[in-house]
Amino acid sequence: MSENDNEQQIQIGKKLRDARQAKGYTLDDLQQLTKIQKRYLIAIEDEKFDELPGDFYVRAFIKQYADTVGLDGNELLKEFNEQLPKAKTEEYSDHISQAVETRANRRKTVSQGVSKVRQYMPTIIIACVIVIVLAAIWVTAIVRGHQDSSTKIDNSSVSVSGESRKKSSSSVKKSSTKTKKSTAIKLTEASRNNNSVTYNAASLKKDAKLQIKTSGRAWNSVTTDGTNALSRTMDANSTADVTIKRTTSTVVITVGNASATTLKLGNKKINFTDNGRYNNTRTVTIHFGNSSSSSVSSSGSSSRATSGQQTAPQPTRTSQSTTTNASRTTTNQGQNRTQTQQSQTNQTQSR
Repeated sequence: MSENDNEQQIQIGKKLRDARQAKGYTLDDLQQLTKIQKRYLIAIEDEKFDELPGDFYVRAFIKQYADTVGLDGNELLKEFNEQLPKAKTEEYSDHISQAVETRANRRKTVSQGVSKVRQYMPTIIIACVIVIVLAAIWVTAIVRGHQDSSTKIDNSSVSVSGESRKKSSSSVKKSSTKTKKSTAIKLTEASRNNNSVTYNAASLKKDAKLQIKTSGRAWNSVTTDGTNALSRTMDANSTADVTIKRTTSTVVITVGNASATTLKLGNKKINFTDNGRYNNTRTVTIHFGNSSSSSVSSSGSSSRATSGQQTAPQPTRTSQSTTTNASRTTTNQGQNRTQTQQSQTNQTQSR
């Protein structure tokens, strides 16, 4: 091989490597995109074509490599046609012959199976007809038995059973709706400004799912109790799910593009932008387990009301004691008057 051929061979590996680096792809990234093993990609860039599985795969891998990094694979193969191994080698011919033999064997197997099916087809059809007739007779007998038994049932019992079924179905629906309402996560807005919003919620009874959807490219992150659960740039029309454990007390969601992001907690949409009024919102904080404060305040108010009711009867006791003292004073005055009258009578008799 001449020096010009060596330069062209080196140029093809360098050309592919430069195109890959211009795209910002690593060899690991290219391996995921092309599904070609990393060691084969390195061999292509280093011009070690003998390390590839065979001459047939050299051109195929180079074309796929070029198309992935933005080059025209066909033009590249034409440009370096003389330096690349020929595709139609003995190995390629062996592959073709094996494939032809395999297809021929498959066709023979299929034809044999079809002939066997055709041979037993009349028997299968007769058996199916007999089964269908027996099934029709059985269904007819069951229908007649139901009709005879239904004529003996009283209309009143039918109506009662119908009402009981309606009541049971309605009770089941009510219980199911109550269960759904009880399992729903209720968020109460605690504070808000142009850049952030804070919600309070009761403690989780079980693990919940936080779903993030984006209609445009945006960077989003989620931390649960200070632990990073999600941090990446999401493309348009993509979804990310984060599991919020029931022991979690604080969740902080950082939103890169509020107008293009949708948040759902337990299948319930979080209206963190207040219907588009706060599209600059970047931080959403949820505190779980803060419903106890409201119950404490309500219990405190009820205890105060109870103590007020207990102290209310005291004026009645005071009025009763005042009435008793007044009656005692009236009695004493009457006794004094009686003693004065008796003394006056004694004085009159002595005169």
